[in-house]
Amino acid sequence: MCAALDVDLLSEKLANRKVIAGRAFGVRTIEQLLEAPLEKVTDASKEKGWQPGMKGKDALLKLASTS
Repeated sequence: MCAALDVDLLSEKLANRKVIAGRAFGVRTIEQLLEAPLEKVTDASKEKGWQPGMKGKDALLKLASTS
């Protein structure tokens, strides 16, 4: 998602929903999002192996391999 995504809200106030999401800065297209490093990820995403700094495409590959 773009930088407008409130990752802290998802991780703190809506933690019971276990939203898997990451935020990248300065992207405008899906292609850019796939190549961009994730600036921040939700706590539920960390349970799936996501970490800040990883590329969007690598995060999606981790998600696909854990389902």
